[in-house]
Amino acid sequence: MKKIKHSVSFFKSDDMESDWDDFCRENLPKVYNFFIYRTGNEHVAEDLTSVSFERAWRNRIRFRPDRSKLHTWLFGIARNVLREDYRAYRKRDEVDLEENAAGAALSMEQQTTLNEEKKWLASLINALPERERELISLKYGAGLTNREISKITRLSESNVGTILARTLQKIRKQKEEFDGR
Repeated sequence: MKKIKHSVSFFKSDDMESDWDDFCRENLPKVYNFFIYRTGNEHVAEDLTSVSFERAWRNRIRFRPDRSKLHTWLFGIARNVLREDYRAYRKRDEVDLEENAAGAALSMEQQTTLNEEKKWLASLINALPERERELISLKYGAGLTNREISKITRLSESNVGTILARTLQKIRKQKEEFDGR
């Protein structure tokens, strides 16, 4: 019932700070991972995550539980923060994916192959249309369900699933071509 508490009475609670802490603990990793997928830079992802939560806190009075769930509202803010960031400062050509923590245990050849595949995957994701990049980031970065993504993007749930399936099919086909080279 915690989610009902968050979505219905979150900002009317006598213990709002405790509710806010719980909400942050639950959603901060999801928002951060969304930004990691979109920017490929952990420092930028941290900055954008903090801006999103700060903006959510500042605008908490505007949250309307009759219109959306709290995490849907938060991801709407996060998407706007990302758009503003792209417009204002950063036109990224390439995403540098985070180094593999287990990389030290890999042989030099395995590490080289892994790095090559990461660079290839990052360039492939960056080459996708904006909508597909966003859906991939929400699904695999933030770990959201198709239903949650549909509410955030205002696409139908079936459309989200179809776009993701076709995008993954495209990626798999290109991966097969990459492996066969």
